[in-house]
Amino acid sequence: MKKILHILSPFEWGLLLLSLTAILTAFFACGNSNYLYLSASLVGAVALVFVARGNPAGQALTILFSALYGYISFTFRYYGEMITYLGMTMPIALAALIAWLRHPFAGKRGEVTVNAPPLREYLLIAGIGLLVTAGMGALLAWWKTANLAVSILSVFTSWMAACLTVRRSPWYAAAYACNDVVLIVLWALASVQDAEYISMVVCFVIFLLNDGYGFFNWRRLQRRQAREQAQNA
Repeated sequence: MKKILHILSPFEWGLLLLSLTAILTAFFACGNSNYLYLSASLVGAVALVFVARGNPAGQALTILFSALYGYISFTFRYYGEMITYLGMTMPIALAALIAWLRHPFAGKRGEVTVNAPPLREYLLIAGIGLLVTAGMGALLAWWKTANLAVSILSVFTSWMAACLTVRRSPWYAAAYACNDVVLIVLWALASVQDAEYISMVVCFVIFLLNDGYGFFNWRRLQRRQAREQAQNA
């Protein structure tokens, strides 16, 4: 039990409890009866805290979240979100899980080694992302996807976030934060038609808070790991 408690810091436990409480409160306050939304939101919140910690368990939970969220998106005809999370985020999360397990810091399986990819790699990822987004945009337009422009933007931000997660870059969290903002807008538009989706808006507001912490903590991890590596050199 003591080992489990020490997986996260006291601040991270507090952030996790705050996230879960906010999601539960929003769900029941909105009179939501679809527990699939609640399950996806809770799984996603837990996943983000572990990802922010640099713990591979976060990627395993991201795979589960992607499956749940993909189905929810399908029910509202957000086909871009469905394809993005089932066809891109979920398999890339699996690749990230493998990459993180293969690159533990100082042999600690609970902490990934933070990477610093060169600028050209970021540009390459962005360039491929634009091509992927263009192709997806055409497909989504043909499918008459709801709120098309926002859905297309979500594809690009999701691509950037997922790829940077595989590459173990601290900037993964900044990309996910951008994606959170897009999704807040997307589900706010959906909630105009159905108040049940307000809980999804709250979910992504919480995700934005967690990704903000993730960026801060990964930069801290990067500095600490660099110091330790220098001392051991």
